[in-house]
Amino acid sequence: MLPRRFLGPVSRWPGGSDARLAPSPRHDKPSSFRFRRCGVSLPLSPSLPFPSPPRNAPPPETLTLDREGWWVAGPAGGGGMASKFGLAGGIPERRVRPIWDAVDSRQYKAALKLCTALLAKHPTSPYVLALKGLILERMGKPDEALSVCLNAKEQLYSDNIFHFDDLTLSTLQIVFQRLERLDLATSCYEYACTKYPNNLELMMGLFNCYVREYSYVKQQQTAIKMYKTVGEERFLLWAICSIQLQVHFSIGGEKLLPLAEALLKKHITSHSLHEPEALALYISILEQQSKYDAALEVLSGDLGSLMGREEDKLRLQGRLLAQACNYTAASEIYQKILESCPDDWESFLHYLGCLLEHDVNLPKSRTSEHPSSLPVDSALALKTSLSDELVESRLASALSFVQKLQVNDTSDCVRGPHLASIEIERQRCRSGNPTDRKFIEALINYFHRFGHLSCAASDVEIYLHMLSSDETTELLDTISRSFDASSLSVKGLGLAITTFKVQELLGTFFSKSTTELQHIAKGMVEAFYKNLPLSRDLDPQESMHGEELLCMASSTLVQLFWRTRNLGYLIEAILVLEFGLTVRKYVTLEVKNILLESTSHHILPQMLNSPLLQQTADLVIEFVQFKERLQHSMQYLSVRSDSIILSLKQKAESLDEVESILENVNHGARLVELSNEDNVKRFTFNEDLQARPWWTPTTSVNFLSEPFDEGSTPACFRAKACEHKSTEKDDSKIKYAERKALLPRLVYLSMHGCASSLRETQLNGSGLDTDATEMKPLLVKYARSIGYSIDDALSVILGMSSGKKSVKDFTPDIVSWMSFAVFINAWNLWSNESVVPRADESSPSSWQIVDSLVKICVEEQLIDANRILTSPGNNIPVLVQMITEPISWHLVVIQSCVRSMAPQGKKKKKGGPLERPNVPRLQAIQRSMQCMIDTLRSVQSWLSDQMRPEEQALDILLSYLQGGNEDGPGQISCILEENSARHNPELGERIAQSLETWSSAGVVRRIVGAEKELLVELKKICDSKLKLLASVSASLSSALH
Repeated sequence: MLPRRFLGPVSRWPGGSDARLAPSPRHDKPSSFRFRRCGVSLPLSPSLPFPSPPRNAPPPETLTLDREGWWVAGPAGGGGMASKFGLAGGIPERRVRPIWDAVDSRQYKAALKLCTALLAKHPTSPYVLALKGLILERMGKPDEALSVCLNAKEQLYSDNIFHFDDLTLSTLQIVFQRLERLDLATSCYEYACTKYPNNLELMMGLFNCYVREYSYVKQQQTAIKMYKTVGEERFLLWAICSIQLQVHFSIGGEKLLPLAEALLKKHITSHSLHEPEALALYISILEQQSKYDAALEVLSGDLGSLMGREEDKLRLQGRLLAQACNYTAASEIYQKILESCPDDWESFLHYLGCLLEHDVNLPKSRTSEHPSSLPVDSALALKTSLSDELVESRLASALSFVQKLQVNDTSDCVRGPHLASIEIERQRCRSGNPTDRKFIEALINYFHRFGHLSCAASDVEIYLHMLSSDETTELLDTISRSFDASSLSVKGLGLAITTFKVQELLGTFFSKSTTELQHIAKGMVEAFYKNLPLSRDLDPQESMHGEELLCMASSTLVQLFWRTRNLGYLIEAILVLEFGLTVRKYVTLEVKNILLESTSHHILPQMLNSPLLQQTADLVIEFVQFKERLQHSMQYLSVRSDSIILSLKQKAESLDEVESILENVNHGARLVELSNEDNVKRFTFNEDLQARPWWTPTTSVNFLSEPFDEGSTPACFRAKACEHKSTEKDDSKIKYAERKALLPRLVYLSMHGCASSLRETQLNGSGLDTDATEMKPLLVKYARSIGYSIDDALSVILGMSSGKKSVKDFTPDIVSWMSFAVFINAWNLWSNESVVPRADESSPSSWQIVDSLVKICVEEQLIDANRILTSPGNNIPVLVQMITEPISWHLVVIQSCVRSMAPQGKKKKKGGPLERPNVPRLQAIQRSMQCMIDTLRSVQSWLSDQMRPEEQALDILLSYLQGGNEDGPGQISCILEENSARHNPELGERIAQSLETWSSAGVVRRIVGAEKELLVELKKICDSKLKLLASVSASLSSALH
């Protein structure tokens, strides 16, 4: 038990005795277990997917002030329970604490045993039942957990319960939310609020339930009820936030804006406003109604003093003035901002936009539907309505102001005013008034001052593309002359890296000869090693000086491989990157920061609660917008589909496990719903294509698989990459995501329909109409996603299976074509209509079509496949996909058919095999299995040919690095070996020890090992499927004979 005085006196906390405590949303325990300091009290949303809190978590107590002004802990007492008795959910706290301790330490079996014993003494206690449900859910027993919690819910609703304990409700809410039954948690709180309509704690719990369900109207109604009950400002802000959510995410919600304004005005008249966020919300409501003058009046009045920082107030004033088209006053405001914050680049863009009266560049409210600013390249690209003379006059005025900022600032970190000079000269060029060499001079001056910074090249990337070839040469020469390459200094190294980066951004490497590129890559690696002493005293987690050189050298070597097709360059590219990792490996990593930055969307419901606190209320719209973008993201749909497909591929040999996987995802019906036409239209593309390497600008394009065009210019290559990136968001990407979303449902329908069709009790088609009705539109949709109507798609698979159409013509989607043939065969087995047209008895059946297509496609891959070890970009990924997807789906269909022919009940029919109506189908299945066996054995034979002794494979790869001349690979690997073997005391002990472990042969050996592991894993997959086929074939043979 924690001591009573565990938080310290109130006088030591900002806010004194008026400060409130709110539960911390970091652990999924009921709200009375966790507290943190914040500006307002808010009920906890206690169901995060995080590990249990540590064992020293505070007990279920509330915090109150004693006579000495200390925060003290007392037992929880929600819903009429007498806290002085130390009860938790109606149970003595000393009985509950051991259970929570066991849960905290993840000893769920022990916790369940203790809870079961306690439940024997209190069999009708809703809290103990809820606690048992929580433990069962943690143990991976969702069905049992739901049953227990439903029992607890019934007990809460019974007449035997005379009070509602918030601890019980919050524990139930934890389990219901983790079981994705938010409706049940909400119904519990709704019932409790009807029993105790004025209980603020219960109403806050109900409000949180509505937040999780995105029930904006009910959020608003509950918040207003709480506001009327206690009159606190925070509840009014919750109501206003709920209204804004309706405005942005509900049809006709903008009609509620006058209501929100009226509520705020009434509160201001009676109580005024006391929080900055309240003022921000009020101005946002006025702004959304285009009442800019009224908002400016409020901001300039007494309420304006609530703004904590003067710069924030000025930014808000500038935005409102600009939106009111008072550009002169707005530009003056932004000028004041820049005087105090000269590095505020966004404010400079708005300042320049106001000077030139570019409406598109005006900022928007944080609660607006779209981002608040536009990229520089598009924001200032529109022509102004002002005359050329006026534009030139205003640009000259802006330049004079910016130059004054440059004079007043002597820091090497403030880049804004110097970038502003470049932007102003760019605007002059765009407006048709270029001033001689001012633009190139501004760029040169910027590099002279900031060229040593790692961000220098990216800062001016959009400006570099405006230079002519002569100006580019002049710029590079100027930067190169500005530092001494022979000296060791961080600034000189930074300038050298910037020079390479500028060349890379401009694409000048593509115009270099092979010999020049080799020299450049070699120089980068040598420069990295030469400057290693600069990093000797850095912390192991800090970035090393010059590590960008290795990335650029590797990129250059990849380009050399593209040009020459010499595998040695690609091996050297890998060696260079591995060398950098050897020199500097992360020993420790701050995982919490990574989780905060990369997985925060997984805790959206709690993030959504947090903005309802004062000081962050205006973020609520942004979080809900993020949720909308995530739910309608192509990547999100693809990941959800891929996770299910991966599970099906891994368990395809076990029909029971496949059925279990499909049952857990509602047999794929939810994915089909997500991929329907209405949802597809709302799909968003959220992938950052700028982070991709130059040779693969999109997921479906890889320049290395194409021949290098010697006549291509850097501008042409850049335009080609941009074109691919612009089309990545087009229909083909959406169709691919849509096609993957259909797969789980098609697999389920194929299994279910085929199994039913072979049961002798359903030979007339009864019970199959529903599946047939659903299967056809899904296949139509699947065919359309490949780009064909279903009739044309049938013609394609018939042509490929008969050899009339070349498989190579359909290579990009060949796996999808094979899967389509499998599903067509399954549909044909139990459909009342003729799916595959047959002219006569000699025409191939749907089974024969699948068999022939699988055999032809796999053989085509094996014929085209070269030696994996020496053939990057080989066909093995496609071959793996063929075996793990269409062949797996076909085997699932076969297993369903064979299992369904087993005798039903105890009686067996006396008729012999020839009297059974399913014999022809079973014979077709047997032939199909034999075809699959032959195909998989041919793959196994090919895999055996690919495997070779490790030393032999190692010698083959190392032979590509043996070229001693200066015109081929091998030079950089020699440099790496020499530098790692050389003892250099200037490197420091840690770097020197790291280099001692370096070996080019060791890296190549890992490449060989990875290739062997890939082949072994694929062989295991083939072995597993052959074993399954042998077992099923034996069962089928016994049934037929």
